Amino acid sequence: MNKSDFNYHLPKELIAQTPIEPRDHSRLLVYNRKTDKIEDRHFYDIVDYLNEGDALVINTTRVLPARIFGTRVSFVGISKEEQTARECAKSSEKTGAHVEFLLHKRITMDTWHILSKPAKRVKTGDVFTFSEKLKAEVLEELPDGERKVKFIYDGAFEAALSEVGQMPLPPYITKKLENKERYQTVYSNQEGSAAAPTAGLHFTPELMQKLRDKGVNFVEVLLHVGLGTFLPVKTDKVEDHKMHEEYFEITEDAVEKINKAKQNGKKVIALGTTSVRVLESVANNDGTLSAKNGFTGIYIYPPYKFKAVDALITNFHLPESTLIMLVSAFSTREKTLEIYNHAVKEKYRFFSFGDASLFL
Repeated sequence: MNKSDFNYHLPKELIAQTPIEPRDHSRLLVYNRKTDKIEDRHFYDIVDYLNEGDALVINTTRVLPARIFGTRVSFVGISKEEQTARECAKSSEKTGAHVEFLLHKRITMDTWHILSKPAKRVKTGDVFTFSEKLKAEVLEELPDGERKVKFIYDGAFEAALSEVGQMPLPPYITKKLENKERYQTVYSNQEGSAAAPTAGLHFTPELMQKLRDKGVNFVEVLLHVGLGTFLPVKTDKVEDHKMHEEYFEITEDAVEKINKAKQNGKKVIALGTTSVRVLESVANNDGTLSAKNGFTGIYIYPPYKFKAVDALITNFHLPESTLIMLVSAFSTREKTLEIYNHAVKEKYRFFSFGDASLFL
């Protein structure tokens, strides 16, 4: 398949710049795969589609203020000749050695993979400062602007980061986010993501309680969202793209709840593509799950056969992205593009702060 097979026309004005208030008043497109029927509803109507005993799988990750801006302060671990060459280059840079780091994958307590911009200014051995309490040394240069860095900080790393870090909103959102919590789900509890699991942004505590009252079981998993989720596909052939790995966890308790739902003939509903990736990463051929933690680079595109997921709640995704490919695998490419064209016609709001869809 070609990347262009997953393209569609999206007017710029349909890219949501701000979230809807209240959260659950966003719109919800419902597609039933058995009846081939599309319905236009609101997100609070999701209660009508989930039943007692169903397992609704949520990703409890929280977004780090992962975008930081700093200045190069020194070169270490390099020859004098190389240092002189870099100093000359530095003096010729009109803006100095100012850089942007986007943290996306934690390796150890202090060591991260980051995306740097402009990458040409970030070399092995360089040290950058972001505040009096936070510095970083570049340990390794990786492809596509990615770097391995070691942070040096006073006090707690998270505290030092929160003082200077900004929420890593996608580049298509140009309006300032007044309330940082609107880029967090109401149930998030474990910091580590470079982007929000946006399907969960539609839930309110009240809506979650309505579902619990109906007998729907919320099941918590964890996937720290990194570059694997939102980097663009650069290869023409879909099959040639390689996903970045992201850290995930699914506990024995979560596995037991999901397997029980399966045994009782109930649905396993994945809230967001990140939950899908966790479930399908640990699914056995018979659809049962096993507890596990580690890194997953699972890449889902047609004609992938799902083992664990029975229904999917997700936002509307970018053309030619790995996310629209995943949705296309859950339905078909043709039907997904038909649904997206319907959403465009009906003026749904797209992407991170946009409306949602439910595939049954």
